[in-house]
Amino acid sequence: MLSETVGLLWPQWPVARHVGSCMTTRQGGRSVAPWDGFNLGAMVGDSADAVAANRRRLAESIGAQPVWLRQVHGCQVLRVSASDAVQGPATADAAWTSEPGVACAVLVADCLPVLLAAPTGVAAAHAGWRGLAAGVLEGTVQALCDGTGTVPDAVCAWLGPCIGPRQFEVGADVLQAFGVAAERTDAPGFVWQGMRAGAPRWLADLQGLARQRLSQAGVTRISSAQRCTVEERSDFFSYRRDGVTGRMAAAVWLHG
Repeated sequence: MLSETVGLLWPQWPVARHVGSCMTTRQGGRSVAPWDGFNLGAMVGDSADAVAANRRRLAESIGAQPVWLRQVHGCQVLRVSASDAVQGPATADAAWTSEPGVACAVLVADCLPVLLAAPTGVAAAHAGWRGLAAGVLEGTVQALCDGTGTVPDAVCAWLGPCIGPRQFEVGADVLQAFGVAAERTDAPGFVWQGMRAGAPRWLADLQGLARQRLSQAGVTRISSAQRCTVEERSDFFSYRRDGVTGRMAAAVWLHG
């Protein structure tokens, strides 16, 4: 049975009243283990009927129609409208809109969801370490500002739950993607952990790295949910923790 209630987080950030936003948890929904319960990912092995029912429930709960993307850990940003909600997903890792009733949505299960709100438009970005390093946040800020005729300082950002800085152990390849020399042990956004099986390891702070990128892009109003998807098993899906698992969605929209 489809649960009558689903677990939604409502971001606390200083946006105008005509902006709506949420992030789902794994609570509620139709999916069964290992995707239990409110899985919104269509490409993770879950029943198509369960995913469709969960997606309908999200749309009903927020009063807006989410536009789903085919995410590839890149930096492509799309402008979306109501027609995109009924078409097949386009390949991109971020979307923006100025059309009321259309929800920009990204799927995550450890990667960082970032929501943006300008006076007349909103955007959502899927920001794992590859996307962050490739510039997905800078590209989304620019697309939103160019499309709505605003400036970055007028944009609010919200950083959602993701793999936390106590859990995200990475190697030299991640530092190098951010332009950090692998021999450094004091790089901003990374904490040196020493050698593991003969290889250097660090703990990475996705939210900290995102704050750096947003600040460099001119966004100064940044709020965040300080919650870790790996550590909070009952509320969040985590790919690193579980492997086969579901996906949460973070969404932002303009009220009609």
